[in-house]
Amino acid sequence: MARTKDPAVRTLLIERAAHMLRTREPVTLRSLVAGTCVSTMAVYTHFGGMDGMWKAVRQEGFTRLGAQLATVPTSQDPVRDLTALVAAYVHNALEHPDLYRVMFDADFDLEDAQAADDTLEYLVRAAARGGAAGRFRADVEPLELATQSWVVGHGLVSLVATGPLPRQTLDHGTNLLAALFVSSGDRPEACRRSVEDGWRQARPAGG
Repeated sequence: MARTKDPAVRTLLIERAAHMLRTREPVTLRSLVAGTCVSTMAVYTHFGGMDGMWKAVRQEGFTRLGAQLATVPTSQDPVRDLTALVAAYVHNALEHPDLYRVMFDADFDLEDAQAADDTLEYLVRAAARGGAAGRFRADVEPLELATQSWVVGHGLVSLVATGPLPRQTLDHGTNLLAALFVSSGDRPEACRRSVEDGWRQARPAGG
């Protein structure tokens, strides 16, 4: 008889596994469920075993990131929107630091590899709109600019969420993004306004 899957148990195991990995605790079937009132069989019921669980953990990170990026509204200002997406990326990482650590661990596959590409696509679309609006030069590839923007957010939050620097470090985000966008063709004054507005709209809590 098939066991009933409980979404709450699935989430519990995913978040516990991610936390244990980030804190470098040994992760075994028994250590994973210790103190949770959940049996080791739950890992098989929900994930088919430990390999399936690790895939689900990494997948959950991108699922939550995608949900966070989807909350960023599209405005008439694509530079503002691109900035807000980077800020939303940072906020998501700070909100889910354990899952963030696992998302970029190449040792674990994804259940749906397209999920990672889909999150970047949000930024690609905003960058393309910026080019169409004349904010960026025609020779600037949207994918390249989106990737560079992602790198800015990833670098900053990596130093804060899983690194040694204080959250005030995130304040450098506006200067870094403004410099990137101006080098891509945007006008300095307009760029500064857009970046500051976008960063403020999706500003990470405490950042």
